[in-house]
Amino acid sequence: MSSLSQSPMRFQSINPADGSLLAEYSPQTHSEVEQALLQMQGAFEEWKRRPVAERAELIRRLGAVLQSSSAPLAQLATREMGKPILQARAEVEKCAGLCRHYAEHGPSALEPQQVQGNAADRSVIRFDPLGAVLAVMPWNFPYWQVLRFAVPTLLAGNVALLKHASNVLGCAAEIQTMFRSAGFPEGIFTSLRVDRTTLPSLIGHASIRAVTLTGSEAAGMAVAQAAGNHLKKCVLELGGSDPFIVLPDADLPRTISQAVQARIMNNGQSCIAAKRFIVHRDCYSSFLDGLTQAFRKLRVGDPLEEGTELGPLAREDLRETLHQQVQASLKQGARLLTGGRPLDRPGWYYEPTVLADVGPEMTAFQEETFGPVAAVTSVDHADEAVELANQSSFGLGASIWTRDIAAAERMAGQIESGSVFINDFTRSDATLPFGGVKHSGYGRELSHFGLQEFVNIKTVWINEQSQSPFDSSP
Repeated sequence: MSSLSQSPMRFQSINPADGSLLAEYSPQTHSEVEQALLQMQGAFEEWKRRPVAERAELIRRLGAVLQSSSAPLAQLATREMGKPILQARAEVEKCAGLCRHYAEHGPSALEPQQVQGNAADRSVIRFDPLGAVLAVMPWNFPYWQVLRFAVPTLLAGNVALLKHASNVLGCAAEIQTMFRSAGFPEGIFTSLRVDRTTLPSLIGHASIRAVTLTGSEAAGMAVAQAAGNHLKKCVLELGGSDPFIVLPDADLPRTISQAVQARIMNNGQSCIAAKRFIVHRDCYSSFLDGLTQAFRKLRVGDPLEEGTELGPLAREDLRETLHQQVQASLKQGARLLTGGRPLDRPGWYYEPTVLADVGPEMTAFQEETFGPVAAVTSVDHADEAVELANQSSFGLGASIWTRDIAAAERMAGQIESGSVFINDFTRSDATLPFGGVKHSGYGRELSHFGLQEFVNIKTVWINEQSQSPFDSSP
């Protein structure tokens, strides 16, 4: 076994609404990590032999635990990373729905498939588990990101090891507790408290068979390199700078209302949040006016209050980066219509910001902006909108707003992204595959495609009667 590196640092959970310290956590020791890996390997040998129906029943119970714990789980997420409490509850309930979906529909996607049309008497495709899958997960959806990986991975017969973001270790601990409460055996789902510097040695550990990451481009490249060094399967869901294309025949009041939600969801800290608003010149001025007015009316405040629409950014450094991106874009020629500054109050709040006349060479267009900043660009026709949509290193999601559905479907085929939504903003759904192209990553989560990412797709060729290798018959 490869040795695991050790970090002496302590992890802190800080409330982004006021900067107060919520909790401190010590990293696990080398021996504790080795013991967890050993227990996980032993658990896999029993877990993979359980009938899929039994694993599905435990997934169903997990959904019930999530549903019954929605309120305290939401409170914890809001305190640790700052999302508005209504959105935090919705996240937990979405996780419960994910469990119900896979408990009901997942087993059929794992059934062996008979294949005809070849020379075998029978041929079968099996979907067998790989073993232990390591997940490196971010803070912005502290439950959903983990559960959308773990539920299908465990249902397929694998075991799961989580390295969560260091600022949401309270959420990580609660997730592990929920698996125990639902009746999962010890070692099936394990959350580790380790620093990111341990990842190369952890990925290289003999017990780890595959790795998945949701996070930044830099983190994705580092994890992919480490996985590649050991020839291990890797799924990456990375950043996004989703285009929100508005054509002149769009229902403008509804489109503006949805544009606001698409940008500020999760305080603007979502890979699939709309970030580049590409608007036809015929409705550009009206769209800008409506979006600016709506941003000025947003209720910014304590995320634990029910009426809050926009809370703080999760960390102080994230706010600093966002402000630098805004300032750089203004220097490059963008127009500031509202916002543009950190709020002068405790916590890491940033004003809802609208930037107009953003060109494709500007920072707000080229980089992912993780916060409540809308970059708006005008175009003369739909083909130019598609061209600008694709003029990005990212390719996670996109949306098109128009009454001409046929035209939008043709545009959808030309846009380089993992998903395109027509007259709705991008979201993830348990029934549909989720992931990106280009620098937004590769591989898929959710639906049966995600369920089959971490399995051995095994061909079994069967002839009913054995035949001598020296038989000359065809």
